[in-house]
Amino acid sequence: MIRRPLSALVLGLLFAASTPAFAAGMQAAPDGASAKRSTREAYTKYEYRIPMRDGARLFTAVYVPKDSSRAYPFLMQRTPYSAGVRAEGELRYGVDWMPESLGPSREFEEAGYIFVVQDVRGRHMSEGVWQEMTPHAKPALGKGEGVEAQDMHDTVAWLLKNVPNNNGKVGIWGISYPGFYAAASVIDSHPAIRAASPQAPIADLYLGDDSYHGGAFKLAANFDFYSSFVAAPNPSPKSASGGGFDYDEADGYDFFLKHLSLGAIAGTMSERQRELFMPNIEHDTYDDFWRSRAIGPHMKNVKAAMLTVGGWFDAEDFQGPFTVHDAVRRHNPAAVNRLVVGPWVHGGWMRGDGARLGHVRFDANTSDYFRRNIQFPFFEQHLKGVKPATELAPVTMFETGTNVWRSYDAWPPKPARARTLYFNANGSLTWQQPAAGAGGYDEYIADPKRPVPYIGYPAHGVPREYMVSDQRFAATRPDVLVYQSEVLEEDVTVAGPVLPKLFVSTTGTDADWVVKLIDVYPADYPTPAPPRAGSDVGPPTLKLGGFQQLVRGNPLRGKFRNSYEKPEPFVPGKVEAISVELGAVNHTFRRGHRIMVQVQSSWFPLIDLNPQTFMRIPDAKPEDFRKATQRVYRAPGTASGLQLMVMP
Repeated sequence: MIRRPLSALVLGLLFAASTPAFAAGMQAAPDGASAKRSTREAYTKYEYRIPMRDGARLFTAVYVPKDSSRAYPFLMQRTPYSAGVRAEGELRYGVDWMPESLGPSREFEEAGYIFVVQDVRGRHMSEGVWQEMTPHAKPALGKGEGVEAQDMHDTVAWLLKNVPNNNGKVGIWGISYPGFYAAASVIDSHPAIRAASPQAPIADLYLGDDSYHGGAFKLAANFDFYSSFVAAPNPSPKSASGGGFDYDEADGYDFFLKHLSLGAIAGTMSERQRELFMPNIEHDTYDDFWRSRAIGPHMKNVKAAMLTVGGWFDAEDFQGPFTVHDAVRRHNPAAVNRLVVGPWVHGGWMRGDGARLGHVRFDANTSDYFRRNIQFPFFEQHLKGVKPATELAPVTMFETGTNVWRSYDAWPPKPARARTLYFNANGSLTWQQPAAGAGGYDEYIADPKRPVPYIGYPAHGVPREYMVSDQRFAATRPDVLVYQSEVLEEDVTVAGPVLPKLFVSTTGTDADWVVKLIDVYPADYPTPAPPRAGSDVGPPTLKLGGFQQLVRGNPLRGKFRNSYEKPEPFVPGKVEAISVELGAVNHTFRRGHRIMVQVQSSWFPLIDLNPQTFMRIPDAKPEDFRKATQRVYRAPGTASGLQLMVMP
């Protein structure tokens, strides 16, 4: 990935499964061709150290419009990634260093806001002690520890009193880790906080966000992230970076497979890189470490209007937006509570036009649309009283496949009904259960030393494209089960959670079950002609006829089939029912396409390897990784399938 300078407010856009190199791609693209004023022309920068109730001082940069003829609202971001400015290859603090852009998009600069960006407690130039996803309800705070909602309350009170020309209203926003801070900061919120937009917020690191999915550890992303995101002494203007990692292999698959066990993999990192990485491995069940960091149960007494944002193809914090939105709805039924999900990767609505991802096209500049028609009017309405041209629906979703925006009163949409696609003989996939007398199972041998890759090309870290990646490379492997519908005679629109319902057995005592929902394109699907470059022979074109687009996929670590707190071994050969939500979708399988489901027992190195021996996987040695025969049953009474929420 290419490293580029970052603006101060853009610096805080990523979280735990993305690297600082990925953050370099997060700068907002210009929203139009017209030239815009430099931030230095229109704004004056101030730096403050704002005292908290325990005496810790938090570094805060404030950008005030030079036009003092009117009052402005505050628009604030709190970040662990530095309130400084990336310039001339260094992280810079000081009022003379100005970022290239301010706020979420250029509309905000032109409309006039007082922009605020703050180093959260214990990071960079702020005092105090930093904690990974600060627990909200810790029984006793250690010296220097804080509560994010209290730090935000104290900051707002100080800003209102000490920064002139403010209109008494505050908004907060942030993407990824700053999205977590945006959510955590509005609990029991200061009454001046009128609007908040947690975007790709982390809600629960173990239950579906950055660290674990279905009880399986997200290896490649966390290894890549924590090799650069490290603890550092504070206050300090120096960059808190671990320097990244030299894999010394062309492909992350080969690197991780060579080391095999989590212990050996962690041993390749420096002591400084392991400090924040190791707790993710050591806490391999849903214990108090994770529960104390889950923000959903605490989203109470929220006075701000909420705009929670997510991306259908966010490989990092896909679940967080749904969790935060639902928690606000449950605990604050009278609150203005809006949810927007578009066809974006992590933070993709912040930059670029959002017209495509990899080989998948969305036929519209979806990111531009969001920034101009949803995000900007939301803050204008709640911080300035500007009536929007169109009132935003409670839920706004981009429907992939048809590539249209949909408005709903609730999520999942009330008309959606649960239907199950069943696995049948000869790899068929139908809405009908297996007939009486039909029976059997499908089986494969899962070898942890020859795992199924999650993409069909070499890469380090986690490519953003993987969320829609072509699955044809996996469909041909003998350790992947493939079930496919007939060609669809009419559109099938799925809107809501995807829930596998499997009956399985294993010859081992533990197993992973990875389930993938796939859209199979027609054989004659058109492939765009590649641009020609002179007379040179171009690279081979990927034919989109028969393309197997991943729509949603996730693992379930079998020992957690009944509880993430108390793992249980399998009895070899015993048939067991397993189920875990893959996540939500709003996707239409078009007429002429097929629906496919793939089932496998590894997804490497996206998730770590299961030795298929019941044990604490962080303690596994190479000899613990063993082959096992996995069976998926498809008989009456043990009919495996995939439950979808289907629109009429």
